[in-house]
Amino acid sequence: MPNLPEQLPVVEITTDAQAQRQVKLLGNWSLRYLLTLPELTAQLTKLADDNQIAWDLRALQRLDNTGALMLWQAWGRKFPSKLSVNPTEQQLLEHWQQQVIAPKPVILPKSQRIYAALQKMGLDIALQLQAFIALLGQLLLDVKHLCQKPEDIPWAEISISIHQTGVRALGITALVGFLIGIVLSYLSALQLKMLGAEIYIIDILGLSIIRELGPLLAAILVAGRSGSAMTAQIGIMRVTEELDALSAMGISHSLRLVLPRVLALSLVLPLLSVWTSALALLGGMYAAQTMLDISYQQFFLKIPEVVPLTNLFIGLVKSAVFGLGIALIACYFGFKIQPNTESLGNETTNSVVVAITAVIMIDALFAIVFMGIGMP
Repeated sequence: MPNLPEQLPVVEITTDAQAQRQVKLLGNWSLRYLLTLPELTAQLTKLADDNQIAWDLRALQRLDNTGALMLWQAWGRKFPSKLSVNPTEQQLLEHWQQQVIAPKPVILPKSQRIYAALQKMGLDIALQLQAFIALLGQLLLDVKHLCQKPEDIPWAEISISIHQTGVRALGITALVGFLIGIVLSYLSALQLKMLGAEIYIIDILGLSIIRELGPLLAAILVAGRSGSAMTAQIGIMRVTEELDALSAMGISHSLRLVLPRVLALSLVLPLLSVWTSALALLGGMYAAQTMLDISYQQFFLKIPEVVPLTNLFIGLVKSAVFGLGIALIACYFGFKIQPNTESLGNETTNSVVVAITAVIMIDALFAIVFMGIGMP
């Protein structure tokens, strides 16, 4: 076995009788020995600048992928015009010739990058809005179909969705509503005591909870709990190819999956908002009696006077719209899920974020449209 110095890569430059320069590579051109001679790259690149040089690789002891890549890069990713090489080394060099080198990214000016990013964002929003409108349109077609053929109404799916989104959400909405009522009453009582207007806590709690906080709290909780569950359920059906099976059997996805959830949530959320508002008022009553010595009887007698019934109807209509939006958003992101676990997690998260954002935007729209209506 030759010793280590004899195996080191060697570049031998000669000149023949016709003054033709020739580069002869000797030694072991593998990763182990190339690491000891980092200056070889610069030497090879300098020699490759002369297109008339003849390269001879036939005397190499060994050439591996690393050595072949070094030569290929030094030659400017093309074969020299004069090259003598053995078939084995030829295959290694041709391997790198077949690799597709990605072009260097073009760095645009900052203003153009910002414009391109805004353009891409606008296009993505437009495409998602188009797909969402298509889902809503298909839902309207399904409603028309069920009006013509009531026997096709999926009662079982609607009943299951009502239980999952409504009955099973009673506990968490009651707890959160009661605690929010206590907190709101407590903070309001501290300020009203300083002004000597303790009795107005009934006005504050009644109007804010029945018209705003009750429906909004219920919708946010349902969006985080039931909306994410809807998205994950449809996503799991995509992963397990159940959606493909439904399509193969000729069963409509929107009729069996979207419509029952939309109807169930549109019916359940107004009831949940009333439930949440009632528990929030109870919590507020408890805190008001503890801090301000205002009895439950005073609350029950004064609330109908300070909170017109119109506010209750506004809250119910608002909750129904919340339910419609949450269910549609949850189903839309559910159908966007690809058959992999990463997509399942990402789209479920997007569903919750978009649903909560939509709820707040719808609430702000209702506040603007019905401003001045139902006020005492």
